[in-house]
Amino acid sequence: MGQLRLHPDRALPAGDDMRAVARRIYQATRELPLLCMHGHVDAAVFARDQRFSDPAHLLVVPDHYVTRMLVSQGVPLADLGVPRVDGGTVETDPREIWRRFCANWHLFRGTPSRYWLEHEIVEILKIDVAPGPDTADLLYDLIEARLAEPAFRPRALLDVFNIELISTTDPATSTLTDHARLHADGLGARVVPTFRPDALTHVNSAGWLRRVRQLQELSGVDTADYRGFVAALRRRREAFADAGARATDHGHLTATAGPLPDGEAERVYAAARRGDTSDADAAAFAGHMLFEMARMSCDDGLVMQIHPGVLRDHDPAIHRAFGSDRGFDIPVAAEFTRALRPLLNAFGHDPRFRLVLFTVDETAYSRELAPLAGAYPCVRLGAPWWFLDSPDGMRRFRELVTETAGFYNTSGFVDDTRAFLSIPARHDLARRVDAGYLARLVVEHRLAEDEAVETAIDLAYRLPQRAYAPWAAGRTPASATNR
Repeated sequence: MGQLRLHPDRALPAGDDMRAVARRIYQATRELPLLCMHGHVDAAVFARDQRFSDPAHLLVVPDHYVTRMLVSQGVPLADLGVPRVDGGTVETDPREIWRRFCANWHLFRGTPSRYWLEHEIVEILKIDVAPGPDTADLLYDLIEARLAEPAFRPRALLDVFNIELISTTDPATSTLTDHARLHADGLGARVVPTFRPDALTHVNSAGWLRRVRQLQELSGVDTADYRGFVAALRRRREAFADAGARATDHGHLTATAGPLPDGEAERVYAAARRGDTSDADAAAFAGHMLFEMARMSCDDGLVMQIHPGVLRDHDPAIHRAFGSDRGFDIPVAAEFTRALRPLLNAFGHDPRFRLVLFTVDETAYSRELAPLAGAYPCVRLGAPWWFLDSPDGMRRFRELVTETAGFYNTSGFVDDTRAFLSIPARHDLARRVDAGYLARLVVEHRLAEDEAVETAIDLAYRLPQRAYAPWAAGRTPASATNR
């Protein structure tokens, strides 16, 4: 039977001298609280606080990092229990799904998914059995027993994981009912929403007009014309801020953010309501709305997060059958310098504005993002995101941005995941990688060790705390009294 053990020096530098320094730096950060400001865990998970259903639906079915690897090796999504849009037949036996996953455990060698899963199994579930075809049933039973424990409910795990603050990402049309429940239960300052308006600002997206009607209903503002649409979005942002939101989140294909003349914005909006919008007009309107969202951030204090450069639903057949977020979102080259120039010229020096930029295009780190963050006071670089939140991806990020932007023009580490149990693993990995990078600076006599320790603590805790600190015109979120 395979035994799973985690080496205490995993992901630290290989050389003895540098590893010794890295150990000391890491020890200064390993117990710090977690700030999870770019999260995607569903608020309902915490509001309902129900036990996790089974190992397969906890660790396999919802994790597109896991399922995409298995699909790439010929395992159909249906065989992994991923539900079909039309309600068609898929595997419903969680034990069988788990067996398929364990039989293919070798596929994850060298991937961050393996790092996170091993951490979850050993550190969180307290199990030392390695996945494999011969251990699948035993491991399933051991995890099932752990999930049945009352101490393994989502709210209890907030304490176990030492999560000080976690954000969820919620559409602009969310009723925020789950957050209201969390507020009533005294967790409103610990689990906060994030405003995501993409489905409304992309006027050619399926179901757009239906969502605009929802926006009108929730905001109480008539959205028949463009001005009403903008006013309704402002009203929803206010509702999110009152519910404790710190930020907005924008996942556009490009970072283009330039204003349209009012008449042109009104024309495109009216055409969209008639169902008569060209792709070019829709793209221009999306960029215009990014600019307007920046303007609104100056007014309400919500930090603006942009993460462009992903072509969503690359396989239309998979999208039709299984919907979005199934592992077929593929990065494309991203351009920031010209794309963001109108926005930064307008708001880049406004002390009320904070912009956190993420990318999955590493070529933009040293060429564009670090120089932008090293010049404009409003810009912070978000942590390596999606395909780059890996040991080597995090190292490359530090190497490519630090010399131009320094450490303090970044947001520190903020995780980006729907997989709740992987959050401690992701933060732990980032702290180890940063310890290794800082140790190299110490060994090369480019930084004193006490400075390296202070910087590591800043990256792990103080920088995300500052990057997402609310300021808005004296407004104190309604949930702040629960802190």
